[in-house]
Amino acid sequence: MTDGKQFADLSSLRAIVTGASTGIGRAIALELARGGARTIVHCRQSLEAATVVCEEIQSSGGEAHLLSADVGEPDSAQRLIDAAWSHWNGIDIWINNAGVDLLTGDGATLDYGEKLQRLLDVDVRSAVLIGKEVGRRMQEVGHGVILNIGWDQADRGMEGDSGELFATAKNAVMGFTRSLAVSVAPQVRVNCIAPGWIQTAWGDHASETWQARVIAETPLQRWGTPEDIAKLARFLVSRDADYITGQVIAANGGAIR
Repeated sequence: MTDGKQFADLSSLRAIVTGASTGIGRAIALELARGGARTIVHCRQSLEAATVVCEEIQSSGGEAHLLSADVGEPDSAQRLIDAAWSHWNGIDIWINNAGVDLLTGDGATLDYGEKLQRLLDVDVRSAVLIGKEVGRRMQEVGHGVILNIGWDQADRGMEGDSGELFATAKNAVMGFTRSLAVSVAPQVRVNCIAPGWIQTAWGDHASETWQARVIAETPLQRWGTPEDIAKLARFLVSRDADYITGQVIAANGGAIR
């Protein structure tokens, strides 16, 4: 599943994308495979959707493998690392994309404190513990790339409960990215993408008020797509980005406030 070496060639590289059954994670997994990477598709419980992602990769000539684990549980996250490492005898690219959905489904019904705890467990603790262990292993073999996912409004703020909660979690991830990059250099690169308004499940059903707000706040006057984020991810984990580390890169259509 490769389109040649003209853009961010990932041939022979071994990758894993956490939270890859839907949305941004799905798009990243497909894009890495398109670049030639052998890709592990991770999910927590959406096995059917994750299987479809693997099948799509395989039907296009790529290599894919499915692993399931709850990264919000440290022991489970450690087992995921061990399983990923043993499957292809090492990992070159680790993308921490898994996060809790607090805007749609059951997560939206939790109270403020419960939402905060979920974010701390899944978005923050998993990124930190997994990043620390994966960084150590990559240092031992002398190479590797870690990519985290932040939020473009985390460091400037957004009103409301969701804005407060996600800013708390994603600022932590973004700060950890910068520090881990220093800790594991020069063998390992660590970066973070901070997406803006991306049309995933919540965006598909957002009210007219929110639709208008997105357009008003985005100079490019459209929602971002998961594929927009995936293309940036493919570049950042490729050899073409070998001099980029410790960066939080906003992918938000130019939005500023």
